[in-house]
Amino acid sequence: MDTMSVNATTDRPTPSLASARKSTRRFLEGLHRPIGAKDADSILLVVSELVTNALRHGGGTCTLDLYAHPDSIEVAVHDHSRQAPHLRTPDLTGATGGFGWRMVNHLARATAVTRPAEGGKTVSALLPR
Repeated sequence: MDTMSVNATTDRPTPSLASARKSTRRFLEGLHRPIGAKDADSILLVVSELVTNALRHGGGTCTLDLYAHPDSIEVAVHDHSRQAPHLRTPDLTGATGGFGWRMVNHLARATAVTRPAEGGKTVSALLPR
């Protein structure tokens, strides 16, 4: 199984998000069994949504872990907040969002939120490869 951990610990979301996306691309390109462009785009979109939400709502730092399973890619984002993401009505004006968690759940085979004893949470998404 291919694995990678990317630490996105900056107070500025743009460089952290850019770093997470770049590391994800590198991870996907380095897989022993490549994935298609459509699946790669979906994985990058899920990484973008989960990292952005973790930086925005989880205290400004997060860690991204990527795992390659035989038939899927697992994206796991750890942050310091215990608050789980939730579905909400999307704001069609674009002012407050509301599209991300719905989109992650649509693209992923499964999603999970776990809360380790040491605090914070991990939001995971399992995507087809």
